[in-house]
Amino acid sequence: MSDPLAEVVALLQPAASFTKLVSAAGAWRVRRVEVGRPFYGAVLEGRCCLTVGGYDPIELEQGDFVLIPAAQDFSTFSREPSPPADGVDMMPVELRPGEFHIGAQDCLPNVRMLIGYCTFGSADAALLVSLLPQLVHVRGEARLGALVQLVNDEARGRRPGRDVILAHLLEVLLIEALRSTSGPDASPGLVRGLGDDRLAIALRRMHERPTHPWTIANLAKEAALSRSVFFERFRRAIGVAPMEYLLAWRMAMAKRLLQQGNRKLAEIAAQVGYGSAATFSIAFSRHVGMSPTAYERQSNVLTGA
Repeated sequence: MSDPLAEVVALLQPAASFTKLVSAAGAWRVRRVEVGRPFYGAVLEGRCCLTVGGYDPIELEQGDFVLIPAAQDFSTFSREPSPPADGVDMMPVELRPGEFHIGAQDCLPNVRMLIGYCTFGSADAALLVSLLPQLVHVRGEARLGALVQLVNDEARGRRPGRDVILAHLLEVLLIEALRSTSGPDASPGLVRGLGDDRLAIALRRMHERPTHPWTIANLAKEAALSRSVFFERFRRAIGVAPMEYLLAWRMAMAKRLLQQGNRKLAEIAAQVGYGSAATFSIAFSRHVGMSPTAYERQSNVLTGA
């Protein structure tokens, strides 16, 4: 059976950027203004607070895990004592390689966290990230803390196969975090859709058989819903219409195949659900803004192939 979540995460091509151990004491606040990098953190000891643009403050405690697939503007700060006034931020001080401290130096830490950033190598990263929740907060999942520790240990070492192991560990970490937050309360995206038993069937069918000439009618039939109910339920849960999702998935697959090279255009067209190279080229050009041939040539230049 197809696993849409695992396929999307694998297609993102996650790679480690860096991880670090952070402790904080006294009254402190740190604001991070990012450019869409994926951020994750695990609270090892103590507690603190987190605010992410558009969300109410979240209290984090020992054992909590947080994932922001496309971090833009967020702050972490002390719960007790009260943090400095808004706009008063502190810079972490490096104690030793990979270990930082925030706030008072002469107080016991009120929190210890393992945090990190990763990168997504996919050319469709922005599209795929849009299918994920904007914020993932998981409590009481010891497996996530263990995975973060494994990522940290591997990132610190220089053993053979490091990058390959890190990529697979990050895939497992992302999947574990995302599947821990499925359900009706998740923000719109693939995870919320997979938490709906009816929509999950349709999503799996699209991933199992991307070449099938799907319509709203037969997808609704797979989900045992009327066409109108299926369309609205899918759009609310995923954030895009069913055919828009299917097109995006087919184009993401096509980009990956074009990047791999050594495939005829007709073969790629057939693998992503188009009857001819010509119809595929038209659809790809409209969606991507360049022809498949130009995209493949550009990918070869970027990768040095």
